[in-house]
Amino acid sequence: MEPYIAALSDTALLMLRLLIAVLFATSGWAHATRPQERGESIGMSPLPTVVLGVVELLGAASVALGLYAGAGAILLMVVMLGAIYKKVFVWKTGFWGEESQGWFYDLLYLVCSFVILTTGGGAYVLAGPP
Repeated sequence: MEPYIAALSDTALLMLRLLIAVLFATSGWAHATRPQERGESIGMSPLPTVVLGVVELLGAASVALGLYAGAGAILLMVVMLGAIYKKVFVWKTGFWGEESQGWFYDLLYLVCSFVILTTGGGAYVLAGPP
C-alpha cells in the first residue's frame, strides 16, 4: 500500500471514531442526565436508562481518545444490538421504519463500531493492544 494511502486510512479511521463518539456521547449524556424522560421514550425505567447512558459515554470516550478503542467499540456494539433487538422484536419496527425511525441507522452504527474494533481504531490512538 502506498504510504499516503495508509496515512489517509488512519485519518479516515480517526474521523470515524470522532463521529461515532459524538453520536454516542450526545445520546449517552441525554440518557444519564434525563433518565425519566429518556427512559419513557425507550420503554425503560430510570436506573437502567442511567446505566445505558454511562455505558454510551464510556464507549464514546474510549473510541474518541483511542484508549482501548476496541473495548469501547464493543460497548457501543452491545448498545446497538440491544437497540436493534428492541426495534425488531419488541416494537416491530421495520428496517426503514413506518411511523418512526427504523433500525437501519442502528445497524450502521453497529457496523461502524465493528470497523473500529477490527482495525484497533487506526494509528492515531493513545493506548491499546499492539
